[in-house]
Amino acid sequence: MADEKDRFGDTMRLIERAKENMYFAERDRELLEKLRGQFQKVDKTGGELRCPKCSGRLESYTFEGFLLDRCHECGGVWMDRGELEAVVRKISRGPLGVWIDKLTAKVD
Repeated sequence: MADEKDRFGDTMRLIERAKENMYFAERDRELLEKLRGQFQKVDKTGGELRCPKCSGRLESYTFEGFLLDRCHECGGVWMDRGELEAVVRKISRGPLGVWIDKLTAKVD
């Protein structure tokens, strides 16, 4: 009888973990969709850039005020030195950081 209770408890813990994983997976999907909405294509004149990975054509996009290059073939995103850190810093600031930046005129 005690063995059955242990198995039932294990099953309940597995179900709780599965529900928690599904919840966070859905939140991640929603966040990715929100971030994809901020990805805007830029028409760039000049020489055509090629992907360092697959030699596909690179297209320029803006994201959070940064100019990024995305490969049309493999989907890779290429950044210049320091851009990744700057994007992460800007996104992780939160609403209070954005408000402070507006007060100090760091943001347009």
